[in-house]
Order: sequence, then C-alpha cells, then structure tokens
Amino acid sequence: MDQVNWKVEGMTCSNCALSISKYLQKEGMENVNVNPIDGSVSFLENPHVSLEKIKKGIHTLGYHVSEEEKNKPKSLKFSDNRSRFLFSLPFTLLLMLHMAHPWLHIPWIMNPFVQLALCVPVFWIGMRYFGKSAWKSIVNGMPNMNVLVALGALAAFIYSAVGAFYFHDANYYFFETTATIITLVFLGNYLEEASVQYTQSALKTLVKSQRVIANMIAFDENHQEQIFPIDNTQLKTGDLILIKTGEQIPIDCKILWGEGAVNEAIITGESVPVLKTKKDFLIGGSVLESGAIKAQVTATGKETVLSGIIQLVQHAQSEKPPMQKLADKISAVFVPIVIVIAVITLIANYYLFDVSFSTSLMRSIAVLVISCPCAMGLATPAAIAVGLGRAARNGILFRNASSLESFKSIRQIVFDKTGTLTTGKFSIHQYHTDIDEKSFKQIVYSLEKYSNHPIAKSIASHWKTDHIIRWSKAEEIKGLGIRATDTEGHTYEAGSYQILSEDYSDKSHHIYVLKNGKVIGWIDIKDEIRPEAKKVIDWLHNRNIKTIILTGDIKTKAEEVANKIGINEIYAEQRPEQKMEMIGKLNAEMPTAMVGDGINDAPALAKASLGIAVSEASQLALQHADVVLMNNSLSKLPEALGLGKHTLITIKQNLFWAFAYNVVAIPIAAAGLLTPGLSALAMGLSDVVLGVNSVRLFVKKVL
Repeated sequence: MDQVNWKVEGMTCSNCALSISKYLQKEGMENVNVNPIDGSVSFLENPHVSLEKIKKGIHTLGYHVSEEEKNKPKSLKFSDNRSRFLFSLPFTLLLMLHMAHPWLHIPWIMNPFVQLALCVPVFWIGMRYFGKSAWKSIVNGMPNMNVLVALGALAAFIYSAVGAFYFHDANYYFFETTATIITLVFLGNYLEEASVQYTQSALKTLVKSQRVIANMIAFDENHQEQIFPIDNTQLKTGDLILIKTGEQIPIDCKILWGEGAVNEAIITGESVPVLKTKKDFLIGGSVLESGAIKAQVTATGKETVLSGIIQLVQHAQSEKPPMQKLADKISAVFVPIVIVIAVITLIANYYLFDVSFSTSLMRSIAVLVISCPCAMGLATPAAIAVGLGRAARNGILFRNASSLESFKSIRQIVFDKTGTLTTGKFSIHQYHTDIDEKSFKQIVYSLEKYSNHPIAKSIASHWKTDHIIRWSKAEEIKGLGIRATDTEGHTYEAGSYQILSEDYSDKSHHIYVLKNGKVIGWIDIKDEIRPEAKKVIDWLHNRNIKTIILTGDIKTKAEEVANKIGINEIYAEQRPEQKMEMIGKLNAEMPTAMVGDGINDAPALAKASLGIAVSEASQLALQHADVVLMNNSLSKLPEALGLGKHTLITIKQNLFWAFAYNVVAIPIAAAGLLTPGLSALAMGLSDVVLGVNSVRLFVKKVL
C-alpha cells in the first residue's frame, strides 16, 4: 500500500480533523494522521477505494484537498476568516449603533427592514461558511462546531425576521445578535489561526531554508568554468556548485575543493562553526561563515537531511499522544450534548423560571455559541507543535509525539559506552602481530572496511591501503566482529575477545585478529570520554534519575569510564541480544530510556521505553530511536528531558483551561449573564488563550 500525503484546507480545529480521520478510517484507510495545525493528512491507500472518491468524500465534509485547487485561477470569494470578518464588520457596527451612546443614535437604524437589509449580507456570508459546513457535517454523521454557530445565528435571524414581518414589535428584533455572532466568530477564528500558525514558526524557518539560489558550475566549449545562478530545486545529484563566504549551503553536497567554517545551527542548534575540508559532507541549510568551497551535490528533494527533518517533525506533529485521546472522545460527542443543553436552557428558562421567550431564546443561543470543542481539540496539538518546533530548532528530533509525553515517567537512563559516553573518535594506541606488519595491516583493513562499527571505521581509516584482499565471502557478526574467507579457503576474523577460544588467557585487548581460529595479532584503541558527559550525569543525579552503563566492552574499560563520570551500575561484555534482554528487565522495574549511537544499539533502543540516539546529522537515516540528538553531543539530553516535561505541563494546562472554560461558561450563559455577542467573542478568545499559552514554550526556561 502506498503512502498518501495531502494538504487539506478548511480545517479550523481538532474537531474538523477528527471528522476527516473518522471518514478515512470508515473508507478502510490505515495509519491515518490528520494535523489540524498545518492541514496535513496522511494515510495508507486502500487499493479498493479510488483516491478521487476519497477527495470527493472530504469535499462533502466541507473541506477540500488543496492540490485540486492549485491550477485554478484565484477567485474573489471570501476565502479566509480575515476577509470574511472585514466584510461583516461595517454592517455589524451599524446594527450596533442603537446600543451605543445617545449622540450616535440614528432613528432610521431602528427600522426593522433597514436592520434586516444590514443583517442579510452578514447572514449570507455566515451561512455560506458556517451553515454549509454544518449541514455537510450533519449529513455525514459527524457534527462539527460550526453546527453550534450556525444554529445560534439561524435561530436569532428567524426569530427577528418573524418579529419584523408579523409582530412589528421591537422586542423581537435581534438582527444585531445574528450579525454579532457571525462577525465575532470570524474574528475569533482568525485570531485562533494566527496564534496557532505562530506555533509553526520554528518549522517554517526550516522550510524557508530549503529554497535558495545556488551557484552552479558548468563548462563552456573551451572547458572554462562558468557560474550560473540557479534555483536549488533544479539541481541534480552529481552537479557541481560553488559556495562563497556568507552564503547558505543550498543543498546536501560533498567538498571537492577548498575548506571553510560552517555554521550548522539550523540543523544542530549549535552556532559554533565547524571546520569542513575536502571529502567532508555539507548539509543544505547550514551557512558557510568563512572560506570558499566547490562541492558536488549528493542528495536532492526529499532525500536531503533538512527535508528529512521537516518530514519527521510534521509526522510527529500529526500523531496523537495518549493524553489527546480523552479530549477526542469528548469532542466527538460534544456538539449533540451542547444542543441538548441549549434546548434544556430554553425550556427551563421559559417554563420553570418564568423568563420571557425572547430572553430564554437569547440564553439558549448564548449556550450554543459559547460552547467550544475547539479549545479541547487544540490543547494538545498546539503545545506539541511548539515543543517539537523548538526541539528541532535546537537539534533535537522527536520521531513521534508520544516521545514527548514518555519523558514524564523516565526514572532511569541506560547509556551505551562507546560513541555515547565517549567521543567515538578513536586512535590506535598500540598493536602487536606475529606476522609481517604490512600483511597484518592489509588483513585488518580488508576486514574492517566491511563494518559499520565506529571502532572498525576508525581502524580502517588509519590503515587504509590500495592493496586489499578480495574475499570470496565476508560478513559482519553483530556484537562480535567481521568474518571473511579468502579465495584459498582461509578464514579470517577481527573482533572482540568474544571470538577467542576459551583456553586463550589474555583477553585484555580491544580487537583480536584470527586466521583459521588462531590469534595472529591484537590492537588496542584509545577513545576519550565526552567532555560534557560528567556534567550531564551529575545533572541527572541531581534530579534523582538513575544512570547505568550497558556496553559490549570488557568490564575493566567500562569501570574506568564509569568511575570518571560517576556511574555506579555497570553491565559489561553484553552482545546486542543481551543488551535487548537487559533493557527488557530494566523496563519491567521502571520506565527506562536508552541512550546509544543508533548503529549497533538499534535492538536495545527499540526495546527501551524511550530510545535516544546521539548522532551527527549526516547519520539521520541510520537512526532507530524515538529521539535523535543531532549535534553528536550529550549536552542536549537535559534540554530534551526538560522540553518533554514542560510540553506535558503545557498540554495539561491547556486541557485544564479548555475543560474549565466549558464547565464554567455554559452555566453562566444559561443563567443569562452573557449575551450571544459576548459569548461569540469569548468562544474565539478561548482558543487564542491556549495558543498564547502554547507559544510560551518557545521562550520558557526548561532546565
């Protein structure tokens, strides 16, 4: 089944997203994700249902896939809440004049037919938007919040029209109520959209960095270099480009000539420039602060690192964490419940409390208008959008929204040693061989070049040679090493002490090299502890978070690192499958996070309650973790924990205010303490309050 990714326009809140999600699931689509924040919709296509049918179905719900509109000319219709509000405002202000100061009082405004004429344009545009959406949602069995607005405005309009034509009594005229409801809800929707869209600012910064002008290098008929300015979206893999001081690196590329200091803050969150030289990879979106570079394009479009980050964040934003499920259940039944409450309000006020029918109706309309499932629906996605956006801006990637929420229960963190607590930048400390030194190095390089392990890569780079052995068979045995067979049938192995026979006594070295099961040499490597490791471990201990080392290295090496950074519990000499089993046991005791390099730790990272990978941006595709620290440093771990904690706090605050708002506001409206106009304004502002509270996460101190 193919993955489908659409942009759907017309969604105003999570209640809308819920309607689209339910429709897609009803049609047999799987892995449905609908993001009300940016309008993205993704799902696995059902081969038995055409996409055209799905598009038409979404259209009948009152929304449309934006791809359908992109080739159509722009119309002059009122296509956004701002233009609808500005159109409605003058008519509404005129209708409100009779309620203003006496010197603004205009007698002819009191004429019911003048009021009707002023109200009709506002009523028309309101019903064209709210009424149409409400009707389609009812027909599809998924009533949205526009049902409440449309019912309130329609009730006030019909009551006023009947009063004007049949009773000729000013006590029946509530045309200003109709216009006020529609106008203020348009205003509230516009403010809500503005505040919610602001939560996307960090992601928009990344998106904006995707499209720039590049200096493409081409050659004329005399083989002389020519520089052509070109949009980076037109570049292809293999093209040559020139990057000058101060320019943004237009796309992922590899340096062929030159060197320079590169600021990768947009990717890693670290503004300190990194020196890049020949054969180094550059990430599109970063900035060349000094130097001049000629490079070859290595990835384009969706294959670039920056594009991968953006897709990852967008996907995470569209996912719903467990806390959102309660709000969704309430939103799904909210509209029918409010309609019942409004009817009860009308009946109770008129029959039980002897209130006039006009006043009872206005109170009932106020209940309809002030009730807002949007606030409950937006509480979680707005906070998550900000939390994920801030994290991405600072070089922390969350693969799903649930990861943010998972941080709340983490009480112990397990660290891999090599490449995680240590730098992973190895150097050969010493070595010994019983055969010719040149032949030994040739064997080692020919073996280690097939491994992805950091130690193997380091040894291969130190002893690189053009005279490699052509193996008839070579394979990497995870957690042990590399085994290969030459054309003469001899078997060679390079790996940890675990490849040795039981009777071999000296198991104190890092790498052993065997020929046909016999040791022909060993290698010791040197690896430095990360400078930030001790500080991060102390920070965790100060917050009563237990720390553990889980490594495949020998116990003495693990203890040496543990003693220097202050970790007391160690599990050493563990193969990948043993690491996974150990994480399972630790998880059973309490929720456990695992921090590793994301390469040979993949099974343990996947098994942990929360897998965290320490990685360079260029290794993004290799990660199997829930969280990726992009700056290849542990220094971002406390910030990731803090962001997870404070995003959860913000979600709880939003949900509290959303529920409290409806619990308090509905009885106040039913008691007649709020007019329908004020109710409409309060309804719109409730969403704005949640948006503003969420935006606070951008600047909130999380450590």
